[in-house]
Order: sequence, then structure tokens, then C-alpha cells
Amino acid sequence: MGHLKASNLITARERLRDQVAHALRAALISGELRPGQVYSAPTLAEDFGISATPVREAMLDLAREGLVEPLRNKGFRVTEVNERDLDQYTEIRTLIEVPMVGRITRTAAEEDLEALRPTAEEIVRAARDHDLIGYLEADRRFHLSLLALSGNDRLVETVGDLRKRSRLYGLTALDRRGELIPSAEEHLELLDLMLSGDAEAAERCMTRHLGHVRSLWAEGETVTEPAG
Repeated sequence: MGHLKASNLITARERLRDQVAHALRAALISGELRPGQVYSAPTLAEDFGISATPVREAMLDLAREGLVEPLRNKGFRVTEVNERDLDQYTEIRTLIEVPMVGRITRTAAEEDLEALRPTAEEIVRAARDHDLIGYLEADRRFHLSLLALSGNDRLVETVGDLRKRSRLYGLTALDRRGELIPSAEEHLELLDLMLSGDAEAAERCMTRHLGHVRSLWAEGETVTEPAG
């Protein structure tokens, strides 16, 4: 019985850590937690009204995702991504994902591609519902699941890492202007092109989509910069 009670406590703590990590990701996306700034677990814990332990564990989860970096005896600094970094990440993703979309269009089974439609629709729905966390999570699942059809696990890991390093900040302002919806709808356009077997058009769509994502990030950074 004691073992069962201990297991329940561990599960509850893990659930709290996940809830805190979710809230911290939302704060990163909205721009509430700023790139380059250092935040301590005890201070954040006071904001949440909980102990520092689950906050520290959640921040370590974010550190493994590349969103923050731990600083000994200070806390966690939100990772900064500059324009040069973004250009390089986008270039690498373009070199990998564009030709891979063409190859997958030519080789993937129609039912495997069609299985991605609910996720593509989820991306659009999240954009329309102003669910920014849901938008990014569904977008990640779509792109990585699509690339997984190549059968190259290392490629999927590489793109997953690039996505973490080039995540979007300041999506709140873009969401208010409705600029996430066109980007979201490109996933359905891409999927339809791949299902039609038009590999070249699918590659062009993917190239445009990656460029669109890059421009959205740049606009988001401009919008979220403090006045003055």
C-alpha cells in the first residue's frame, strides 16, 4: 500500500511539472518571458503559488528542448536566437525538407499521407481558436510525422532539433492580426499537392511555407520589442 501511495505522489508531481512546463512555454511564446533574461525557479514558483521543485524540474525540461539554459546558482536564461541563426536554421531545413517532401510524394502510400489530414486540420483549427500552444504542438507533429514517412529516424531527429532552436517568440501579436491562419492553411495545401502526386508543386509549396514561417518570426520579433 505504501508503494502505491508513493507512486501516486510521483504521478501527481510529474503532472504538476508538466502543467508548469506548459505554462512556461506559453509565456515564452507570448513574449512574457524574454530572450536573454534570467529567471530563477523560486521567483517563478512565487508567481505560480507553488514550491520551487516542480518549477525547477519544468525548467530543466525546457533546457533539454533548447528553450532555456541553466546558469549555476542563478537560474535559467531564455535562449536568444538572432537573425543570422534563424537564416541558417531555415537554410538547413530547406535543404533537408524540400527535397524530402518531393521524395515522400513519389514514394509514400496514399493512406499514410491521408492519415496526416487530421493533424493539418488541427493546426488550422488552433490558429482560428487562438490556441498558440496547440498550434505549435500540432505543427511539430505534422512536420515530423511527414518526414517520418521517409524512414530516416536521424533526419527526423535533426529537423526536430532545428525546430526547437528556431521556435517562434511573440506569436500573440501575430495571432491578433490573423497572420497565423494563412501559414496554418499551407499544411492542407501541401498535403493535397502530395496526395495528387505533384512532387514539384509540393516542393515549391514547402519552400514557400518555410519562408513564410521565417518571415512570421521576424515580424513577431519586431512586434514584441519593447518601445524605445
